[in-house]
Amino acid sequence: MPVTSTPAQLGAVIRRVRQERQMTVESLAADAGIHWTYLSGIERGQRNPTWKVVGAIADGLGVEISELARLAESA
Repeated sequence: MPVTSTPAQLGAVIRRVRQERQMTVESLAADAGIHWTYLSGIERGQRNPTWKVVGAIADGLGVEISELARLAESA
């Protein structure tokens, strides 16, 4: 059976990595080209972003999208 992650798990991983890099929600959102309130909703598990958005967030964090997925699956 494949391992899957929920939007809440993905959001928690994005928040953790962002905080480890000492980035604000506003700065990561600007780097990813999205509004900070949208990013906040993703981090809280209230938004289900597209892969395009997840890729932009990963780029803003300086990690591979596969790393975010791996961390979310193990959360």
